[in-house]
Amino acid sequence: MAEHPNAHLVREGYDAFVRGDMEALRGMMAADVTHHVPGTGVLSGDFKGQDAVLGMYRRLGEETGGTFRVELRRVLVDGRGHAVSLHHVTADRMGRHLDQDGGIVFRIVGDRITDLDECVEDLGVVDDFWSEAA
Repeated sequence: MAEHPNAHLVREGYDAFVRGDMEALRGMMAADVTHHVPGTGVLSGDFKGQDAVLGMYRRLGEETGGTFRVELRRVLVDGRGHAVSLHHVTADRMGRHLDQDGGIVFRIVGDRITDLDECVEDLGVVDDFWSEAA
């Protein structure tokens, strides 16, 4: 059985992210895409539009000195325009190490991602990792 198109899109998105292929990611997103990042850290908030979202992705690498890694573990779909990814993240920043599971709830319209709601395993750990204080 063929993989659902929304699951395929999410897998392709993770692959492009891991490769650092921002133009491929741009082609997968609606012009007014929004990525919601939980917490209180330097990269928390709502990033609206392709340039803002891709800029935040670039900052993930910059803030972690290129150590940010994500491993896609699973993709779930509902057949109604939603997909959920489950992944594992590791990164180093300002003497701190991040190593935890997370996920993203995707909203997909047609063949474009319109909304990404990020979820994390332990919000306190993520807030500490992304805080300004060393």
